[in-house]
Amino acid sequence: MDNGESSYRRFLAGDNEGMLEIVDEYQTGLMLYLNSFVQNIHMAEDLSEDTFYELMIKRPKFSGKSSFKTWLYAIGRNITAKYIRKHIKLSVVPLESQEYLAVEESIEGNYIKSEQKRMVHQALHRLKLEYRQVLFLSYFEGFSISEMALIMKKSEKQIKNFLYNAKKALKSELERSGFDYEES
Repeated sequence: MDNGESSYRRFLAGDNEGMLEIVDEYQTGLMLYLNSFVQNIHMAEDLSEDTFYELMIKRPKFSGKSSFKTWLYAIGRNITAKYIRKHIKLSVVPLESQEYLAVEESIEGNYIKSEQKRMVHQALHRLKLEYRQVLFLSYFEGFSISEMALIMKKSEKQIKNFLYNAKKALKSELERSGFDYEES
């Protein structure tokens, strides 16, 4: 697949199957990325739906300056930023919330398989927002430095610095929680 671009063009030309393909392909990853902002899987699901709604109703022009996935995640980030500015005054949802953990595990259960990956995921949630985002975009979604810079609206140098510092912070957080590294 061409990263969604042809599906979006087909949708713009009147083929609704194109939008269904986009939603099927990107919904889970986009929702998990937006969850790194709001720390509430229900809200992240709503925000990902708002992102697809924006594509369906406003039909923004895809210029091709980045990959379709990068462009889509940037739209989702902008919608989430608007939501945060409007509704959240630095409120933090505790990670220990039983309902939140149950829902997160059921949705992310297929995404995060082993116990070590779960420990890494939990440690990620304890990092600064920018660190969570850059690690998620890099390792879970496979974005390049330049694509992450576009999505996060930062320079490539800032992204490289975030990535370096995020790796150090994650390692420190994992060591604090007793994570065992496999020797190679």
